[in-house]
Amino acid sequence: MIPDFLVTHSGGFHADELLSSVILTRLFPQARIVRSRAPEWITPGEDRIIYDVGGTYDPVARIFDHHQRGAPLREDGQPYSSFGLIWKHYGRDYLAASGLPEAHVEAVHGSFDAGFVLPIDLTDNGALSPSGPLASLTLPVLLETLKPVFDEVEPEADDRAFHAALAVARSFVEARIGQSAAKLRAETIVHQAIQAAGQGHVLELPRGMPFRPAIVKAGADHLLFVVHPREKDWCVTGIRRAEEGFELRADLPAAWAGLTNGELEAVCGIEGASFCHNGRFIAAARTREAALAMAELAVREALGG
Repeated sequence: MIPDFLVTHSGGFHADELLSSVILTRLFPQARIVRSRAPEWITPGEDRIIYDVGGTYDPVARIFDHHQRGAPLREDGQPYSSFGLIWKHYGRDYLAASGLPEAHVEAVHGSFDAGFVLPIDLTDNGALSPSGPLASLTLPVLLETLKPVFDEVEPEADDRAFHAALAVARSFVEARIGQSAAKLRAETIVHQAIQAAGQGHVLELPRGMPFRPAIVKAGADHLLFVVHPREKDWCVTGIRRAEEGFELRADLPAAWAGLTNGELEAVCGIEGASFCHNGRFIAAARTREAALAMAELAVREALGG
């Protein structure tokens, strides 16, 4: 049954019920969010979904709390917050409602759970405590900065702040899922380009897009550089060895570092070469032919040819 009410607790809000609300309001836009701890609201009923309050986890009764003794755990023993529980039961429907192709739903559901939902769950349960200079810039902390300040005491202040924060939280969820969906679309294009490249060391793509995950998945260890068009020129870029860090499979030639236009053309001997970053991980050319020539020259130097 389609709910008329989405019930969560009143008072100060946290990331888990905010992000749960993002999912549920997308699926049930006609439902009204009720923020209350009153017994008449946190008692299960056919007209409501209750989350982050209520003292039990009962998906049949549509109540999703995690504060009680015997709270639900993931298969690996890590704790859920209300966000994890809502994502577990409603995430696939959310992705389908967002227009994600059916073939991609499971992959995006899993990656979003691991990379976005789980950290929220762990932080909310005190199982993860970010430290260092960036600790105050994590998403849960930033969302909580949108709470009313201590002397903002009018009765509607909490609810007003909650709905303002909900719009912010929604933008992060939608952007993260949009990025995941785009990576899957890119994977298909990159895979086709890998087949076209054969055993060559340069991968040509029709536009800029995420390419490293598809290259790794395909086991295309022979690829060293990627070439693709930009708005007004062409780009030559290296391929990172690992997801973390900046070490490349091959650097652009040391003699090119920091040069532009005529100076770069003179050093590399390629008309149309226009730029090489001092870090030697990216270069540019005015034409496709120049970009491909630069990439091939960089391959020869990297391979000692």
